[in-house]
Parts: sequence; C-alpha cells; structure tokens
Amino acid sequence: MVNLITALEAAKIYHTNYVRNSRAIGVMWAVFTIVFAIISVVVFIQPFWIGDSVNTPQAGYFGLFHYCIGNALTSELTCKGSVLDFSSIPSGAFRTAMFMVGCSMLLIVGSMCCFSLFFFCSAGQVYKICSWMQLAAAVLMVVGCMIYPDGWDAEPVRRMCGTQTDKYTLGNCTVRWAYILGIISILDSLLLSFLAFTLGNRQDKLLPDDFEVAGAVELNA
Repeated sequence: MVNLITALEAAKIYHTNYVRNSRAIGVMWAVFTIVFAIISVVVFIQPFWIGDSVNTPQAGYFGLFHYCIGNALTSELTCKGSVLDFSSIPSGAFRTAMFMVGCSMLLIVGSMCCFSLFFFCSAGQVYKICSWMQLAAAVLMVVGCMIYPDGWDAEPVRRMCGTQTDKYTLGNCTVRWAYILGIISILDSLLLSFLAFTLGNRQDKLLPDDFEVAGAVELNA
C-alpha cells in the first residue's frame, strides 16, 4: 500500500510539472507569435527591400509595392506605388511577391487571432490549427522572397541601379534590411509552426499513463 501511495504521489508531481512546463512553453509561443506578427506587418509595408549605394546613378529604394527614386539633379525623391493600385507597381514579379507576402502576413495575424479559440476549443486543436497556418505562412514567404528578384529588370529599378541590373542581378544596388528580415522570418515561422505542432501533441498527453494506471489500481484496491 505504501508503494502504491508513493507511486501515485510521484505521478501527481510528474503531472503537475508536465502541465506547468507545457503552459510556460505555450505562453512563450504566444508571445513570439505576436512579435512575429508585428515583424510580418513591418516586412510587408516597409519599402526598404532594395536600395541605392554609393555607386548608383540615382538615390532611392524599393519595397514590395512602394518605391522612391531621386532626381539626378535635385536629389529630391519621387515616390510612387500603392497596395491598392496594382498598375502603380513597376513589375509583375513585384505584384506577385506582394500578394504572397501579404497572404503570409494575414496568416500569421490570423494565427494570433486564433488565440480566442482557446476559450471554445481544446488547446490541442488550436495549437494544430495555428501550426498549419504558420507553416503555410512560411511557404508563402519563401515564394514571395524568391519571386521578388525576378522583377529587378523593371525600368525604374534599372534606372536607379544601373544598366547591369537584370533579373536576380541587382547591379549597383544593395539588399536592404526589410528583405533580410523577410528571409529571417521564414525560419521564425517554421520554428513557431514546429513548436505549435509539438504543443498540440503534448495536450493529448497531459495525463501521463503512470498516473492513470496508479489511479486505477488504487480504485481497485
């Protein structure tokens, strides 16, 4: 009987620690998801994907849909491009990349909004839903970042970066921080997706087998 009580108490301690650790990791995942959603919005709206350098004939910078090019005489920047006006975007590749990155951003923000489902659904189901959304966001971001350089041969880009600029060849321009942040966000999204999937599977095992067996034996005794 003493051994049975000891086993049951040990199982209870294990169960308590298991639940506490799972909740702590879940809170950490939620916090990083919120931070990542903010990063995704910044990557989408900021026009600093590529930009000028000391060797470019004109100053300026390009984003997914908004861009600014400087006047060679006055150095005054002229900005164009709107997310609501596809015709103002200088390249079809830029438009496609904008659509992909925008969908990725919406999926990440959507996974953050899914936190409200914890009040209505099981935690395991919510984690798995968010996991698939974040995985899809990573795939879309990969496609967007890969397609974006295909538009570097657009006339405004060549005018700013030089005649050597072509598809996947940036000429005298440089890659800016928003593009780099977008590439880094791919890894972040994959890690969050993997963590959410792991948490979803852990929710199905919050009651360990040892605790269940010990409780059943105690009842039979």
